[in-house]
Amino acid sequence: MFNVIVGAALLIPIIGSIGLFSFLAVASWSDARRREREAYYNGETLKKIAESQGAGASSALEFLREQEKYAARHRREGQRLGGLITVAVGVALMIFMYAIADVTGLGKLGATLVGLIPFLIGVALLAYSYLLAPKE
Repeated sequence: MFNVIVGAALLIPIIGSIGLFSFLAVASWSDARRREREAYYNGETLKKIAESQGAGASSALEFLREQEKYAARHRREGQRLGGLITVAVGVALMIFMYAIADVTGLGKLGATLVGLIPFLIGVALLAYSYLLAPKE
């Protein structure tokens, strides 16, 4: 009786893991397929515009330039958001570690310094996105 209960308790996380990773595989495949279709349709549209008229080629190139500017701006904004979130996590971790420093037995300063790791990573991300990242 006990072995049946233990066996059933072990099967639940195994089945859950199989289901989770199966879902992730299908979601990843579906996303790749969607991106492939979008790239194909964008390419076909640009080809038709470029072949239609003489002005169509210049408008197609302008469209490509605008897409590249948008992608670069989107990457930079994502990096800034990631930096801000990482800085906030670092500050929150410093506050949390300061509050529980007496429980852990570490000194207040030693425990607080743990939060400097994500804080400085976030500062580096922000500095790169504002100072060193390629501009438009």
